[in-house]
Amino acid sequence: MVPEGWKLTDLGSLGAWSGGGTPNKANKAFWEGGTIPWVSPKDMWTTSVDRTQDYITEDAVKNSTTKVYPPGSIFIVTRSGILRKRVPVAISTVFAAVNQDIKVLSPNINIDTTYVANFLWCFNDIVLSRCAKDGTTVESIDTNSLMGFPIKLPPIQIQKKIAQILSTWDKAITTTEQLLANSQRQKKALMQQLLTGKKRLLDENGVRFSGDFKRFNFSELLEIDKKSLSSRTAPNFEFDYISLSDVDAGGIASNLEKHVFKLAPSRAKRIVSVGDILFATVRPNLQGFARVKEQHKSCIASTGFAVLSPKTGTCIDYVYHYLFGAHISGQINALVVGTNYPAINSSDVGGLCIYCPSYEEQLRIANVLNSNDKFIFALQQKLEALKQEKKALMQQLLTGKRRVKVDEEAA
Repeated sequence: MVPEGWKLTDLGSLGAWSGGGTPNKANKAFWEGGTIPWVSPKDMWTTSVDRTQDYITEDAVKNSTTKVYPPGSIFIVTRSGILRKRVPVAISTVFAAVNQDIKVLSPNINIDTTYVANFLWCFNDIVLSRCAKDGTTVESIDTNSLMGFPIKLPPIQIQKKIAQILSTWDKAITTTEQLLANSQRQKKALMQQLLTGKKRLLDENGVRFSGDFKRFNFSELLEIDKKSLSSRTAPNFEFDYISLSDVDAGGIASNLEKHVFKLAPSRAKRIVSVGDILFATVRPNLQGFARVKEQHKSCIASTGFAVLSPKTGTCIDYVYHYLFGAHISGQINALVVGTNYPAINSSDVGGLCIYCPSYEEQLRIANVLNSNDKFIFALQQKLEALKQEKKALMQQLLTGKRRVKVDEEAA
């Protein structure tokens, strides 16, 4: 249903869509000293483009198929491996050229490009499903289908009003993203100071900790794969299964698959307890490490993890934070074998080395870093809430289900 005063049209009717090209890479005069942003799919990970990885010269524009588009232009990737999950859409905030894998709609008097971009962001999944050429392995978008994709278009002043409302949410999202990124950088810098002894905290008496950090192997501080299911496990034993895909850097998914032992994946073996660390031994460079908390205490984990349990006198939270430092990353990279399925052996985990201060200082360091994590998690929750709220608002405003008023003078 099209709201009164709106019209149903398609993307291709919004204006003249065009594309770009790649200037000859062998011609240095086209690239060296270039100041014109040249956008390719690798630059299309955000909703706005103001800088790029590559820049071209004016000679490149004059002597190739690429052209420069004004700020406010909409860029849509139509061919790239990154299309498999979404159709990248961004608005340029600067004059920029594009390569041949991107379609461009420049601003015109009949449309507000921010409105159109929000429409594409809101209905991105539908655009992908309707316009993809190759289904689940999509590498390209059918241009004719894309140009024929329907869009509900209100009068230009309503478009601008809706874009203005949604820009308020965008500013809040951007501010939160920047605060989150800064907090993550600050935590990383703090880790480098605290986990190497370059910065020492105060003990309970207000005296700064001193003394050397001592070197240990993981096997000295931790029990590795302490308990596992066996052939004696009851066939109907039911559990939530933590697979490798359920763990990212620091977190375990909340929605896990349920299994009974007799029908479970063969990898479903590791018994975990609260306080344990899951250490992904498959693609460990991705840092699939997470602490087991109360909500996951009855789960069974994949044998693709090494389960680390603390021995007496070991602060498991200190170990957890240490895992994300450069010292462990370097050791892992030296151990990884295989290219298609890079992994380390569970036995190798015990040989990883770690430098530790006294137990009391371990606790102090862990508490400081845990506090940082709580703040970062709160920001992540806030960011997700803002994105969900904006999405819900977009679905109301961009379909006309929720109407906006425009001042008569503006209209």
